[in-house]
Amino acid sequence: MFHVALYEPEIPPNTGNIARLCAATNTPLHVVGVTGFRMDDRTLKRAGLDYWDHVELHRHVDLEALYESLPGSRFLYLTTKSTRSYTEFEYLENDCFIFGPETRGLPAAVLHSHKDLCLTIPMDNPNIRSLNLSNSVAIVLFHALNRASMSL
Repeated sequence: MFHVALYEPEIPPNTGNIARLCAATNTPLHVVGVTGFRMDDRTLKRAGLDYWDHVELHRHVDLEALYESLPGSRFLYLTTKSTRSYTEFEYLENDCFIFGPETRGLPAAVLHSHKDLCLTIPMDNPNIRSLNLSNSVAIVLFHALNRASMSL
């Protein structure tokens, strides 16, 4: 029903954990651009355990290739630079959640050109810049899946 896209992920265990989450929820995983690791990295494989055969994994050279591969999808950009909470959004079938790299997030130009589709996970403590990437994906994906199941 949904898609998860990781733009230039940098930390293998995060990507492995997200792959396991995607396998468990039958959610296609899209890895976009250059990663900060090799896709055969042992820590990536270890984090995904023996579930890699159950992941619908797609690789894309850039965001344009991702967009072209999902013509029926709406793209939602998760960022700390938005004030619109992921809980205040109505999700549609085939929405694709795009998450940026762990150390820098999505490029400012991407966020600027899609302002109305930028969402955030609110945090009460202003001293914390962001949540862990795999935690963020789990929070947003499970929320959207729950909302979708409630509307059936």
